[in-house]
Amino acid sequence: MSEQRVLVELDVPVPMRDGVTLRANVYRPPEGRWPVLLTRLPYGKDLPLGSASLDPIQAVRRGYVVIVQDTRGRFASEGEWRPFELEADDGFDTVEWAARRPYADGQVGMFGVSYFGFTQWAAAIKQPPALKAIAPRITWSDALNGFAFRGGAMELGTPANWGLQMGFDQFAKQHRGNLPAIGAAFVGLTREMDALASDGYASLPLNEFGPLRRHPVLARFFEQVERPLDLEMLDPVTIKGKHDRVQVPSLNVGGWYDIFLADTITNFQAMRALGRPAKLLIGPWTHLDARMPVGELNFGFASQAGFINLQYDMDRLQLRWFDHWLKSVDTGMLAEPPIKIFVMGTNVWRDEQEWPLARAVPTPYYLHAGGALRVDPPSASVAPDRFVYDPADPVPTHGGALLMAPEYLTGPRDQRAIEARPDVLTYTTDVLERDMEVTGPVTVSLWACSSAPDTDFVARLVDVYPDGRAYNLTDGILRARYRRGFSNEVFLEPGVPERFDIDLWATSNVFRAGHRVRLQVTSSNFPRWDRNPNTGHRFGTDSLADLRTAEQTILHDADHPSHVLLPVVPTN
Repeated sequence: MSEQRVLVELDVPVPMRDGVTLRANVYRPPEGRWPVLLTRLPYGKDLPLGSASLDPIQAVRRGYVVIVQDTRGRFASEGEWRPFELEADDGFDTVEWAARRPYADGQVGMFGVSYFGFTQWAAAIKQPPALKAIAPRITWSDALNGFAFRGGAMELGTPANWGLQMGFDQFAKQHRGNLPAIGAAFVGLTREMDALASDGYASLPLNEFGPLRRHPVLARFFEQVERPLDLEMLDPVTIKGKHDRVQVPSLNVGGWYDIFLADTITNFQAMRALGRPAKLLIGPWTHLDARMPVGELNFGFASQAGFINLQYDMDRLQLRWFDHWLKSVDTGMLAEPPIKIFVMGTNVWRDEQEWPLARAVPTPYYLHAGGALRVDPPSASVAPDRFVYDPADPVPTHGGALLMAPEYLTGPRDQRAIEARPDVLTYTTDVLERDMEVTGPVTVSLWACSSAPDTDFVARLVDVYPDGRAYNLTDGILRARYRRGFSNEVFLEPGVPERFDIDLWATSNVFRAGHRVRLQVTSSNFPRWDRNPNTGHRFGTDSLADLRTAEQTILHDADHPSHVLLPVVPTN
């Protein structure tokens, strides 16, 4: 193969089993037969995202055919745009079509991020014979754990913003050839997107959510409002429970501040448990940014996906993976530890053999009176803490694992303005005398009661610097009516203490000597998650006039030992 020549074929038709034709761009060497690397995305094969997760030119120079396909109903592909629903069958058909091309050697690998990480898992579940390996990045598994809902609360920030963005191609197709109509539709969409942060996100009731009612681009949103936590409806977007059908090796890549962090880890763990070859890499990254700085912190030059540990970039990592499985080249990857994580605080990459780390010690840090956080359990009689949660004035989203309107910056952000609010409680350790590493799953057991029949509790782990800056690490939410499980809706009895087990997902951070560990406790993080109206009414039906305040009581006595469970890694 000449490394100086790459043949590019545009809008190649790919027939599906139901007669619909999808279209793809093919990048290939001009001669010979080669393994195929395939990605399927709804964001435009001809637009920057089409080549952002793997440079097709460099892959061709390494001896691959690269196929970038518009998914059904998007851009050059025919059919109706129904997000997620037909990706499994379309993925199977495309893999097998690719393997039969005269320039293909019959072996296919898949790559891509987020939605086109999902298209890999969806196809792999169908077990196309030609598929030999996948490399999904920052993608999901469980629709109830960060995709559509989290802890029973709705993921509001992401679908509102994403749905409107997806509308441009929909309206262009709807008004094809009518330039004035297309222009008007585009102006309406951009105005709606520009107003999301100031007005749109606050729209109530959710079953008439203004931004998506005025621009009908994401019918699924209203289906999820009408049928919250409905596993049957969410099955097409769910990978959890189907991993046993996936036979191929997987290279899983995530970020500590990514919206799908937990599920990236879950996908890896599930495949390892099944005995399938799998690797996991997690950087200090958000969903859209793997450069530096991340949020308000700079984790160093080597933290970037383009310079991982100053050893390789993401393209080279993926090509090493595919070289092993599609070319039978011993790249040494399987001899390396299966996990590579970035440890924040010390800002170093580290290899690991398992997740969670066997050497990490689950250590409870208990909430105490006066805002203290200590390893010793609370005493028998301690007065609780109280705050009032007003859904008309919720705690605003400020950093974290986000994919929202651009006003909401992602990643670590100084939390002091949030912590100054009266509806945010903080519990903080003494100044640490030595470094303390926390790597692994983080959970909170919160004993609380409320004056409302239903409400939310939010917890957030924070690293407090010597100068007072307080940077968020990871957080979680739990809707009270689902505290005993999503299939067991139980309302609160006012004033009766209940335990709320809140999953904060995971992190890897060294709290340096001189720093402090902090836990925030509140009842909202809006508009990342929908605000609980405190009424106990049917989900999505409350208007602004229906909102009620809730008096929240946080207990931390001997009978109600509220605590955060930290996986503390012993240091030498």
